[in-house]
Amino acid sequence: MRARRTLIAAAAAAFVLVPAASAVAGTGPAPAPDKQRQSVRSTAPSESGNPNSAKAAAVGVCSDAYQIGTTAYIDRAGAHVASVKQFYSPSCKRNYGYLWVWQSFRDKVKDYDAGIGVYSYARDGVVGEKTWTATNAQEFWSSPAATAGECTAAVGHLRAPGDPVGGQAVTSKRC
Repeated sequence: MRARRTLIAAAAAAFVLVPAASAVAGTGPAPAPDKQRQSVRSTAPSESGNPNSAKAAAVGVCSDAYQIGTTAYIDRAGAHVASVKQFYSPSCKRNYGYLWVWQSFRDKVKDYDAGIGVYSYARDGVVGEKTWTATNAQEFWSSPAATAGECTAAVGHLRAPGDPVGGQAVTSKRC
């Protein structure tokens, strides 16, 4: 019993010494500024979705928009041909749908129809939808959707010429 007490006292003393050697928040030098934050934000379109791209700016996507929910995929003949994402801007309190058509599809199919919007579960309808016909563009943004207080999902569709029905995909429901 005495040995047990001695062991417990020794362990407690060891734990007391550990924090004395470790840093505590607010001590030591300030961290170096993040170099990425200092660089100019890219305006290039990307598969992951760039709210600073020219097409995003053209429809009014707020620059602080970020992806929410999962990525969904539009398939054709058993292969992914496009991705669909939903974005949210905390400063603008708007949701956006994003459609990215994969290069492999664009190389084979010309002048397809595309569309992207934000589905509102409360309204049982698509908000901010934009559609394009006979296009070969790669990046598509919906108009801003005032659905911040609603459950939503991004809905995208893509139809190749000669296909009676296009493919579509829906992201996960976000509330």
